[in-house]
Amino acid sequence: MPEDRLQVANYRLSSTLGVGTFGKVKLADHVKTGQKVAVKIINKRKMEQMSMHEKIRREIDILQFLKHPHVIRLYELVDTPSDIFMVMEYVSGGELFDHIVHKLRLSEQEARRFFQQILSGVEYCHQCLVTHRDLKPENLLLDSNLHVKIADFGLSNRMRDGEFLKTSCGSPNYASPEVVSGKAYVGPEVDVWSCGVVLYALLCGSLPFDDENVPNLFRKINHGNFTLPGHLSSEAKDLIVQMLVVDPTRRITFSQIRKHTWFQRDLPEYLSGSLAQTNVIEKIPCNPDILQELERLGVKIDNPEQLMYLEQLHPQELVAYNLIADRASRQSSFTNLLPPDQRFKNLPGFYEFDELANLERQYNHENYAPLYRLTPVAGERSIIIAQAPNVCTEYPWQLGIDVTMEAPTLMTEVLTTLSDLGYEWGHYTPWRIRAQPVHRSENQIKFALVIQIYKTASGRYLLDVLVSQGPSLPALRAALQFLKKVAESQVVGPYIRSSLFSNMHTQGGR
Repeated sequence: MPEDRLQVANYRLSSTLGVGTFGKVKLADHVKTGQKVAVKIINKRKMEQMSMHEKIRREIDILQFLKHPHVIRLYELVDTPSDIFMVMEYVSGGELFDHIVHKLRLSEQEARRFFQQILSGVEYCHQCLVTHRDLKPENLLLDSNLHVKIADFGLSNRMRDGEFLKTSCGSPNYASPEVVSGKAYVGPEVDVWSCGVVLYALLCGSLPFDDENVPNLFRKINHGNFTLPGHLSSEAKDLIVQMLVVDPTRRITFSQIRKHTWFQRDLPEYLSGSLAQTNVIEKIPCNPDILQELERLGVKIDNPEQLMYLEQLHPQELVAYNLIADRASRQSSFTNLLPPDQRFKNLPGFYEFDELANLERQYNHENYAPLYRLTPVAGERSIIIAQAPNVCTEYPWQLGIDVTMEAPTLMTEVLTTLSDLGYEWGHYTPWRIRAQPVHRSENQIKFALVIQIYKTASGRYLLDVLVSQGPSLPALRAALQFLKKVAESQVVGPYIRSSLFSNMHTQGGR
Protein backbone atom coordinates (compact mmCIF):
# COMPACT_ATOMS: atom_id res chain seq x y z
CA MET A 1 0.00 0.00 0.00
CA PRO A 2 1.42 3.45 -0.89
CA GLU A 3 2.65 5.37 2.15
CA ASP A 4 0.17 8.23 1.61
CA ARG A 5 -2.71 5.73 1.82
CA LEU A 6 -1.47 3.74 4.80
CA GLN A 7 -4.05 3.19 7.52
CA VAL A 8 -3.00 2.62 11.11
CA ALA A 9 -5.78 1.67 13.52
CA ASN A 10 -8.51 4.32 13.03
CA TYR A 11 -6.30 6.77 11.13
CA ARG A 12 -5.61 7.19 7.40
CA LEU A 13 -2.13 8.69 6.96
CA SER A 14 -1.41 11.20 4.21
CA SER A 15 1.26 13.88 3.69
CA THR A 16 4.44 14.27 5.73
CA LEU A 17 4.50 17.30 8.02
CA GLY A 18 8.08 16.89 9.20
CA VAL A 19 10.93 14.47 9.85
CA GLY A 20 12.28 13.86 13.34
CA THR A 21 15.04 11.83 14.98
CA PHE A 22 13.01 8.61 15.18
CA GLY A 23 10.74 8.94 12.15
CA LYS A 24 8.20 11.14 10.42
CA VAL A 25 5.32 13.29 11.57
CA LYS A 26 2.40 12.74 9.20
CA LEU A 27 -0.97 14.33 8.66
CA ALA A 28 -3.85 11.87 9.09
CA ASP A 29 -7.63 11.69 9.15
CA HIS A 30 -9.64 9.89 11.80
CA VAL A 31 -11.69 7.43 9.75
CA LYS A 32 -14.98 7.86 11.62
CA THR A 33 -15.00 11.60 12.39
CA GLY A 34 -12.87 12.93 9.52
CA GLN A 35 -10.96 15.12 11.98
CA LYS A 36 -7.34 15.84 10.99
CA VAL A 37 -4.60 14.83 13.42
CA ALA A 38 -0.80 14.83 13.44
CA VAL A 39 0.74 11.38 13.91
CA LYS A 40 4.28 11.24 15.30
CA ILE A 41 5.85 7.94 14.25
CA ILE A 42 8.57 6.60 16.55
CA ASN A 43 10.59 3.78 15.05
CA LYS A 44 11.35 1.25 17.77
CA ARG A 45 14.57 0.03 16.12
CA LYS A 46 16.00 3.56 16.04
CA MET A 47 14.81 4.12 19.58
CA GLU A 48 16.67 0.95 20.67
CA GLN A 49 19.85 1.94 18.84
CA MET A 50 19.90 5.39 20.48
CA SER A 51 18.85 4.11 23.95
CA MET A 52 16.03 6.64 24.12
CA HIS A 53 13.38 4.50 25.85
CA GLU A 54 13.29 6.69 28.94
CA LYS A 55 13.09 9.95 26.97
CA ILE A 56 10.17 8.72 24.85
CA ARG A 57 8.37 7.19 27.83
CA ARG A 58 8.72 10.45 29.76
CA GLU A 59 7.36 12.56 26.89
CA ILE A 60 4.34 10.27 26.47
CA ASP A 61 3.70 10.12 30.21
CA ILE A 62 3.78 13.93 30.46
CA LEU A 63 1.59 14.62 27.43
CA GLN A 64 -1.08 12.11 28.47
CA PHE A 65 -2.21 14.16 31.46
CA LEU A 66 -1.61 17.75 30.24
CA LYS A 67 -4.88 19.39 29.19
CA HIS A 68 -4.67 23.14 28.63
CA PRO A 69 -5.92 25.47 25.87
CA HIS A 70 -2.33 26.41 25.00
CA VAL A 71 -0.63 22.99 25.23
CA ILE A 72 -0.70 20.58 22.29
CA ARG A 73 -3.01 17.63 22.95
CA LEU A 74 -2.19 13.91 22.79
CA TYR A 75 -5.30 11.90 21.84
CA GLU A 76 -4.02 8.32 21.96
CA LEU A 77 -1.13 5.92 21.37
CA VAL A 78 -1.07 3.11 18.82
CA ASP A 79 1.56 0.44 19.48
CA THR A 80 2.73 -1.90 16.70
CA PRO A 81 5.67 -4.36 16.58
CA SER A 82 7.81 -1.88 14.64
CA ASP A 83 6.55 1.60 15.62
CA ILE A 84 4.78 3.70 18.22
CA PHE A 85 2.23 6.13 16.78
CA MET A 86 1.51 9.22 18.89
CA VAL A 87 -1.80 10.66 17.69
CA MET A 88 -1.69 14.36 18.46
CA GLU A 89 -3.64 17.52 17.81
CA TYR A 90 -3.02 19.04 14.39
CA VAL A 91 -2.78 22.81 14.19
CA SER A 92 -2.53 24.42 10.78
CA GLY A 93 -1.02 27.83 11.57
CA GLY A 94 2.62 26.74 11.50
CA GLU A 95 5.36 27.75 13.91
CA LEU A 96 5.50 31.02 15.82
CA PHE A 97 9.05 31.29 14.44
CA ASP A 98 7.74 31.61 10.87
CA HIS A 99 5.18 34.18 12.02
CA ILE A 100 7.98 36.32 13.51
CA VAL A 101 10.14 35.96 10.40
CA HIS A 102 7.23 36.98 8.17
CA LYS A 103 6.44 40.10 10.22
CA LEU A 104 10.10 40.91 11.13
CA ARG A 105 8.91 42.03 14.56
CA LEU A 106 5.50 42.15 16.19
CA SER A 107 3.63 45.07 17.67
CA GLU A 108 3.58 45.10 21.47
CA GLN A 109 -0.15 44.34 21.41
CA GLU A 110 0.26 41.22 19.28
CA ALA A 111 3.41 40.13 21.13
CA ARG A 112 1.61 40.56 24.45
CA ARG A 113 -1.28 38.37 23.29
CA PHE A 114 1.11 35.56 22.31
CA PHE A 115 3.20 35.96 25.47
CA GLN A 116 0.15 35.83 27.74
CA GLN A 117 -0.84 32.52 26.16
CA ILE A 118 2.71 31.11 26.35
CA LEU A 119 3.13 32.05 30.00
CA SER A 120 -0.26 30.58 30.91
CA GLY A 121 0.62 27.26 29.26
CA VAL A 122 4.11 27.03 30.77
CA GLU A 123 2.85 28.06 34.21
CA TYR A 124 0.21 25.32 33.99
CA CYS A 125 2.95 22.79 33.20
CA HIS A 126 4.88 23.94 36.27
CA GLN A 127 1.76 23.58 38.42
CA CYS A 128 1.59 20.01 37.11
CA LEU A 129 5.27 19.63 38.16
CA VAL A 130 6.55 19.56 34.56
CA THR A 131 9.34 21.77 33.26
CA HIS A 132 9.61 22.11 29.45
CA ARG A 133 13.34 23.01 29.07
CA ASP A 134 13.20 23.67 25.32
CA LEU A 135 10.97 26.71 24.88
CA LYS A 136 11.61 28.51 21.59
CA PRO A 137 9.43 29.86 18.74
CA GLU A 138 10.01 26.69 16.72
CA ASN A 139 8.26 24.67 19.46
CA LEU A 140 5.35 27.10 19.78
CA LEU A 141 2.71 26.23 17.19
CA LEU A 142 -0.27 28.30 16.04
CA ASP A 143 -3.77 27.11 15.19
CA SER A 144 -5.85 28.62 12.38
CA ASN A 145 -6.96 31.44 14.71
CA LEU A 146 -3.40 32.20 15.86
CA HIS A 147 -3.74 30.66 19.31
CA VAL A 148 -0.44 29.35 20.72
CA LYS A 149 0.04 25.62 21.32
CA ILE A 150 3.17 24.62 23.26
CA ALA A 151 4.63 21.50 21.64
CA ASP A 152 7.67 19.19 21.66
CA PHE A 153 8.01 17.94 25.21
CA GLY A 154 10.90 15.66 24.24
CA LEU A 155 13.29 17.41 26.64
CA SER A 156 10.77 18.03 29.41
CA ASN A 157 11.04 16.44 32.82
CA ARG A 158 9.15 16.03 36.08
CA MET A 159 10.01 18.21 39.07
CA ARG A 160 10.20 16.58 42.49
CA ASP A 161 10.63 18.20 45.89
CA GLY A 162 14.24 18.34 46.99
CA GLU A 163 15.62 17.22 43.64
CA PHE A 164 17.73 19.21 41.19
CA LEU A 165 18.06 18.78 37.44
CA LYS A 166 21.44 19.04 35.72
CA THR A 167 20.81 18.07 32.09
CA SER A 168 22.18 20.66 29.68
CA CYS A 169 19.47 20.59 27.07
CA GLY A 170 17.47 22.84 24.76
CA SER A 171 18.61 25.27 22.10
CA PRO A 172 21.75 27.23 23.12
CA ASN A 173 20.33 30.65 22.18
CA TYR A 174 17.37 30.14 24.53
CA ALA A 175 19.20 28.32 27.34
CA SER A 176 19.81 29.97 30.70
CA PRO A 177 23.28 30.55 32.22
CA GLU A 178 22.88 27.72 34.72
CA VAL A 179 21.97 25.31 31.90
CA VAL A 180 24.84 26.20 29.55
CA SER A 181 27.24 26.06 32.51
CA GLY A 182 26.10 22.57 33.51
CA LYS A 183 25.06 23.71 36.98
CA ALA A 184 22.16 22.33 39.01
CA TYR A 185 18.73 23.88 38.65
CA VAL A 186 15.18 23.22 39.82
CA GLY A 187 13.26 23.81 36.57
CA PRO A 188 10.89 26.79 36.53
CA GLU A 189 13.70 29.34 36.55
CA VAL A 190 15.19 28.01 33.29
CA ASP A 191 11.78 28.24 31.58
CA VAL A 192 11.47 31.86 32.82
CA TRP A 193 14.76 32.70 31.09
CA SER A 194 13.68 30.97 27.84
CA CYS A 195 10.35 32.83 27.92
CA GLY A 196 12.32 36.06 28.31
CA VAL A 197 14.32 35.24 25.17
CA VAL A 198 11.07 34.39 23.33
CA LEU A 199 9.53 37.70 24.42
CA TYR A 200 12.61 39.56 23.18
CA ALA A 201 12.34 37.73 19.82
CA LEU A 202 8.64 38.61 19.52
CA LEU A 203 9.25 42.32 20.17
CA CYS A 204 12.61 42.77 18.43
CA GLY A 205 12.68 40.18 15.62
CA SER A 206 16.16 39.09 16.79
CA LEU A 207 17.79 37.26 19.70
CA PRO A 208 19.37 38.92 22.76
CA PHE A 209 22.27 36.44 22.75
CA ASP A 210 23.61 35.26 19.40
CA ASP A 211 26.97 34.17 18.02
CA GLU A 212 28.05 31.60 15.45
CA ASN A 213 30.83 30.52 17.80
CA VAL A 214 29.24 28.46 20.58
CA PRO A 215 31.85 29.25 23.29
CA ASN A 216 31.37 32.96 22.55
CA LEU A 217 27.61 32.50 22.72
CA PHE A 218 27.88 30.79 26.11
CA ARG A 219 30.15 33.59 27.33
CA LYS A 220 27.54 36.19 26.35
CA ILE A 221 24.78 34.23 28.10
CA ASN A 222 26.82 33.77 31.29
CA HIS A 223 27.61 37.50 31.38
CA GLY A 224 23.98 38.43 30.64
CA ASN A 225 24.90 41.38 28.43
CA PHE A 226 22.41 42.37 25.72
CA THR A 227 20.92 45.43 24.03
CA LEU A 228 17.34 46.67 24.34
CA PRO A 229 16.18 48.50 21.17
CA GLY A 230 14.86 52.03 21.62
CA HIS A 231 11.46 51.26 20.04
CA LEU A 232 10.40 49.17 23.05
CA SER A 233 8.16 50.72 25.68
CA SER A 234 9.69 51.24 29.12
CA GLU A 235 7.33 48.60 30.58
CA ALA A 236 8.40 45.99 28.01
CA LYS A 237 12.07 46.77 28.68
CA ASP A 238 11.52 46.44 32.40
CA LEU A 239 9.88 43.01 32.06
CA ILE A 240 12.58 41.63 29.72
CA VAL A 241 15.35 42.83 32.01
CA GLN A 242 13.71 41.16 35.01
CA MET A 243 13.47 37.83 33.14
CA LEU A 244 17.02 37.78 31.75
CA VAL A 245 18.82 37.97 35.09
CA VAL A 246 21.89 35.74 35.27
CA ASP A 247 21.43 34.86 38.94
CA PRO A 248 18.42 32.46 39.03
CA THR A 249 17.67 33.29 42.67
CA ARG A 250 17.04 36.92 41.69
CA ARG A 251 15.23 36.20 38.41
CA ILE A 252 11.55 37.16 38.29
CA THR A 253 9.05 34.32 38.78
CA PHE A 254 5.89 33.56 36.78
CA SER A 255 3.63 34.77 39.58
CA GLN A 256 5.55 38.07 39.59
CA ILE A 257 5.36 38.35 35.80
CA ARG A 258 1.57 38.04 36.08
CA LYS A 259 1.50 41.20 38.21
CA HIS A 260 3.57 43.27 35.79
CA THR A 261 1.69 46.17 34.13
CA TRP A 262 2.87 45.16 30.65
CA PHE A 263 1.53 41.60 31.08
CA GLN A 264 -1.72 42.71 32.73
CA ARG A 265 -2.85 45.00 29.90
CA ASP A 266 -5.75 43.47 27.90
CA LEU A 267 -5.42 40.16 29.75
CA PRO A 268 -8.30 37.84 28.73
CA GLU A 269 -10.46 36.68 31.60
CA TYR A 270 -9.70 33.01 31.08
CA LEU A 271 -5.97 33.72 31.52
CA SER A 272 -6.36 35.84 34.64
CA GLY A 273 -6.21 32.83 36.98
CA SER A 274 -4.85 29.31 37.18
CA LEU A 275 -6.18 26.64 34.81
CA ALA A 276 -4.36 23.86 36.68
CA GLN A 277 -7.59 22.50 38.12
CA THR A 278 -9.40 22.10 34.80
CA ASN A 279 -8.09 18.58 34.21
CA VAL A 280 -8.54 17.21 37.72
CA ILE A 281 -12.34 17.39 37.82
CA GLU A 282 -13.42 13.87 38.68
CA LYS A 283 -16.52 13.77 36.49
CA ILE A 284 -16.98 15.76 33.28
CA PRO A 285 -20.55 15.68 31.87
CA CYS A 286 -21.10 14.32 28.35
CA ASN A 287 -22.42 16.67 25.69
CA PRO A 288 -25.56 14.98 24.26
CA ASP A 289 -25.11 16.74 20.89
CA ILE A 290 -21.65 15.19 20.50
CA LEU A 291 -22.99 11.76 21.48
CA GLN A 292 -25.67 12.07 18.78
CA GLU A 293 -23.00 13.08 16.24
CA LEU A 294 -20.94 10.01 17.18
CA GLU A 295 -23.93 7.72 16.60
CA ARG A 296 -24.66 9.43 13.27
CA LEU A 297 -21.04 8.75 12.19
CA GLY A 298 -21.37 5.07 13.08
CA VAL A 299 -19.40 5.08 16.34
CA LYS A 300 -21.18 2.42 18.37
CA ILE A 301 -21.81 3.45 21.98
CA ASP A 302 -23.13 1.01 24.57
CA ASN A 303 -26.25 2.29 26.36
CA PRO A 304 -25.93 5.96 25.31
CA GLU A 305 -29.08 6.85 27.26
CA GLN A 306 -27.26 5.89 30.49
CA LEU A 307 -24.14 7.91 29.72
CA MET A 308 -23.70 10.94 31.93
CA TYR A 309 -19.93 11.43 32.26
CA LEU A 310 -16.93 11.16 29.92
CA GLU A 311 -15.25 8.63 32.19
CA GLN A 312 -18.01 6.14 31.26
CA LEU A 313 -16.90 6.10 27.60
CA HIS A 314 -14.62 3.37 26.30
CA PRO A 315 -11.14 4.59 25.19
CA GLN A 316 -11.92 4.59 21.45
CA GLU A 317 -15.28 6.27 22.06
CA LEU A 318 -13.55 8.93 24.17
CA VAL A 319 -10.99 9.64 21.42
CA ALA A 320 -13.76 10.12 18.85
CA TYR A 321 -15.70 12.28 21.33
CA ASN A 322 -12.69 14.54 21.92
CA LEU A 323 -11.98 14.83 18.20
CA ILE A 324 -15.54 15.98 17.48
CA ALA A 325 -15.48 18.38 20.42
CA ASP A 326 -12.20 19.88 19.20
CA ARG A 327 -13.48 20.13 15.63
CA ALA A 328 -16.36 22.25 16.94
CA SER A 329 -13.77 24.31 18.78
CA ARG A 330 -12.68 26.15 15.61
CA GLN A 331 -9.96 23.84 14.28
CA SER A 332 -8.11 23.17 17.56
CA SER A 333 -8.84 22.16 21.13
CA PHE A 334 -8.53 25.78 22.29
CA THR A 335 -12.17 26.59 23.08
CA ASN A 336 -13.02 23.03 24.12
CA LEU A 337 -10.37 23.17 26.87
CA LEU A 338 -11.49 26.53 28.26
CA PRO A 339 -13.64 26.66 31.40
CA PRO A 340 -17.29 26.27 30.24
CA ASP A 341 -18.31 29.79 31.26
CA GLN A 342 -15.44 31.26 29.21
CA ARG A 343 -15.84 29.40 25.92
CA PHE A 344 -18.19 31.75 24.07
CA LYS A 345 -16.14 34.80 25.05
CA ASN A 346 -12.95 33.66 23.36
CA LEU A 347 -14.19 32.75 19.90
CA PRO A 348 -12.52 34.67 17.05
CA GLY A 349 -13.90 38.18 16.75
CA PHE A 350 -15.21 38.35 20.30
CA TYR A 351 -13.19 40.57 22.63
CA GLU A 352 -14.28 41.88 25.96
CA PHE A 353 -11.83 43.80 28.12
CA ASP A 354 -12.81 45.53 31.35
CA GLU A 355 -10.52 48.55 31.57
CA LEU A 356 -11.39 49.20 35.22
CA ALA A 357 -10.54 45.63 36.12
CA ASN A 358 -7.22 45.96 34.31
CA LEU A 359 -6.44 49.11 36.29
CA GLU A 360 -7.24 47.34 39.55
CA ARG A 361 -4.87 44.51 38.66
CA GLN A 362 -1.96 46.81 37.89
CA TYR A 363 1.51 45.72 38.88
CA ASN A 364 2.53 46.50 42.46
CA HIS A 365 6.22 47.38 42.69
CA GLU A 366 6.26 46.49 46.38
CA ASN A 367 5.97 42.79 45.53
CA TYR A 368 9.63 42.57 44.58
CA ALA A 369 12.56 44.90 44.10
CA PRO A 370 13.73 45.17 40.48
CA LEU A 371 17.43 44.72 39.88
CA TYR A 372 17.57 47.53 37.35
CA ARG A 373 16.00 50.96 37.11
CA LEU A 374 15.42 51.89 33.49
CA THR A 375 15.92 55.58 32.79
CA PRO A 376 13.62 56.95 30.05
CA VAL A 377 15.56 57.91 26.92
CA ALA A 378 14.58 60.21 24.09
CA GLY A 379 13.93 59.01 20.55
CA GLU A 380 15.09 55.59 19.36
CA ARG A 381 18.19 55.16 21.51
CA SER A 382 18.97 51.64 22.63
CA ILE A 383 19.86 50.57 26.16
CA ILE A 384 22.76 48.21 26.82
CA ILE A 385 22.17 45.87 29.76
CA ALA A 386 25.40 44.83 31.48
CA GLN A 387 25.42 42.34 34.33
CA ALA A 388 28.33 41.29 36.51
CA PRO A 389 29.81 38.10 35.02
CA ASN A 390 29.65 34.77 36.81
CA VAL A 391 27.14 35.82 39.46
CA CYS A 392 25.05 32.72 38.78
CA THR A 393 24.82 30.55 41.86
CA GLU A 394 25.65 26.91 41.45
CA TYR A 395 22.26 25.81 42.71
CA PRO A 396 19.49 28.32 43.35
CA TRP A 397 17.84 26.74 46.39
CA GLN A 398 20.35 25.06 48.69
CA LEU A 399 19.05 22.26 50.86
CA GLY A 400 21.30 20.22 53.10
CA ILE A 401 25.08 20.28 53.35
CA ASP A 402 27.66 21.37 50.76
CA VAL A 403 31.03 19.63 51.18
CA THR A 404 34.37 19.29 49.40
CA MET A 405 35.35 15.65 49.80
CA GLU A 406 35.17 12.28 48.06
CA ALA A 407 31.62 11.03 47.46
CA PRO A 408 32.23 7.45 48.72
CA THR A 409 33.63 8.85 51.98
CA LEU A 410 30.56 11.07 52.37
CA MET A 411 28.15 8.20 51.67
CA THR A 412 29.97 5.96 54.17
CA GLU A 413 29.49 8.62 56.85
CA VAL A 414 25.80 8.96 55.87
CA LEU A 415 25.24 5.24 56.45
CA THR A 416 27.21 5.31 59.70
CA THR A 417 25.06 8.21 60.95
CA LEU A 418 21.84 6.44 59.97
CA SER A 419 22.96 3.35 61.85
CA ASP A 420 23.81 5.40 64.94
CA LEU A 421 20.35 7.04 64.82
CA GLY A 422 18.55 3.69 64.58
CA TYR A 423 17.50 3.72 60.90
CA GLU A 424 17.17 0.97 58.33
CA TRP A 425 17.64 1.73 54.64
CA GLY A 426 17.59 0.48 51.08
CA HIS A 427 19.41 1.76 47.98
CA TYR A 428 17.65 3.19 44.90
CA THR A 429 21.07 3.91 43.39
CA PRO A 430 24.57 3.99 44.96
CA TRP A 431 24.01 7.68 45.75
CA ARG A 432 20.29 7.66 46.60
CA ILE A 433 18.76 5.76 49.53
CA ARG A 434 15.44 5.51 51.32
CA ALA A 435 15.68 5.37 55.10
CA GLN A 436 13.21 4.94 57.94
CA PRO A 437 13.48 4.43 61.70
CA VAL A 438 13.44 0.83 62.87
CA HIS A 439 9.90 0.46 64.21
CA ARG A 440 9.88 -0.95 67.73
CA SER A 441 6.22 -0.32 68.58
CA GLU A 442 2.92 0.19 66.78
CA ASN A 443 2.50 3.64 68.33
CA GLN A 444 5.77 4.91 66.89
CA ILE A 445 5.32 7.63 64.25
CA LYS A 446 6.13 6.23 60.83
CA PHE A 447 7.94 8.29 58.21
CA ALA A 448 10.57 7.83 55.51
CA LEU A 449 13.40 10.02 54.20
CA VAL A 450 15.09 9.96 50.81
CA ILE A 451 18.77 10.92 51.05
CA GLN A 452 20.77 11.80 47.95
CA ILE A 453 24.27 13.00 47.13
CA TYR A 454 24.49 15.42 44.16
CA LYS A 455 27.66 16.46 42.41
CA THR A 456 27.70 20.27 42.05
CA ALA A 457 31.30 20.79 40.84
CA SER A 458 34.54 18.87 40.63
CA GLY A 459 35.13 17.43 44.09
CA ARG A 460 32.07 19.18 45.53
CA TYR A 461 28.88 17.44 46.61
CA LEU A 462 25.52 18.38 48.08
CA LEU A 463 23.95 16.09 50.68
CA ASP A 464 20.18 16.58 50.45
CA VAL A 465 17.25 15.07 52.37
CA LEU A 466 13.68 14.73 51.07
CA VAL A 467 10.69 13.79 53.21
CA SER A 468 8.99 11.10 51.12
CA GLN A 469 6.42 9.68 53.53
CA GLY A 470 4.76 10.40 56.84
CA PRO A 471 3.80 13.46 58.93
CA SER A 472 5.78 16.51 57.83
CA LEU A 473 6.85 17.96 61.18
CA PRO A 474 8.23 14.76 62.81
CA ALA A 475 9.95 13.81 59.54
CA LEU A 476 11.42 17.28 59.08
CA ARG A 477 12.67 17.27 62.68
CA ALA A 478 14.33 13.90 62.04
CA ALA A 479 15.87 15.14 58.77
CA LEU A 480 17.39 18.14 60.54
CA GLN A 481 18.69 15.91 63.33
CA PHE A 482 20.33 13.64 60.75
CA LEU A 483 21.95 16.55 58.86
CA LYS A 484 23.16 18.14 62.08
CA LYS A 485 24.80 14.90 63.21
CA VAL A 486 26.51 14.46 59.83
CA ALA A 487 27.72 18.07 59.91
CA GLU A 488 29.16 17.62 63.41
CA SER A 489 31.03 14.43 62.58
CA GLN A 490 34.82 14.48 62.57
CA VAL A 491 34.86 12.95 59.09
CA VAL A 492 32.59 15.51 57.35
CA GLY A 493 32.90 18.60 59.57
CA PRO A 494 36.31 19.86 58.35
CA TYR A 495 35.19 19.72 54.71
CA ILE A 496 31.89 21.59 54.98
CA ARG A 497 31.58 24.65 52.76
CA SER A 498 28.05 25.56 53.89
CA SER A 499 25.08 23.93 55.59
CA LEU A 500 21.62 24.58 56.95
CA PHE A 501 23.14 25.50 60.29
CA SER A 502 24.55 29.02 60.34
CA ASN A 503 26.96 28.29 63.18
CA MET A 504 28.61 25.51 61.17
CA HIS A 505 29.79 27.46 58.13
CA THR A 506 33.44 26.59 57.71
CA GLN A 507 35.85 26.71 54.81
CA GLY A 508 36.56 23.27 53.44
CA GLY A 509 39.86 22.08 52.10
CA ARG A 510 41.91 19.02 51.57
